[in-house]
Amino acid sequence: MIRITFLTNNSMLVSAPGNSNLLRVSLREKGGIPFKCGGGLCGTCKCRIEKGLEHTDTVKAKERKHLTEEQIKEGYRMACQTFVNGDVSVSW
Repeated sequence: MIRITFLTNNSMLVSAPGNSNLLRVSLREKGGIPFKCGGGLCGTCKCRIEKGLEHTDTVKAKERKHLTEEQIKEGYRMACQTFVNGDVSVSW
């Protein structure tokens, strides 16, 4: 199991299986990441991986439509498109 810390939600800490979708974990555990579509179309679930960016999968084409290269380098991702394979801390 991996640990996800939702920093903006009072540093709420939850456990999830490896290769979990960040937005789905947030929804299931009431982590609080904002969202509308859940499919990479709206950009509402933009968040920042504060710790553990190396535990996320590669940036998807849908994310590149909403995030600049600078934001990606700073750790921003779209939660609906991001899968995690290790401990991460996220803010939004």
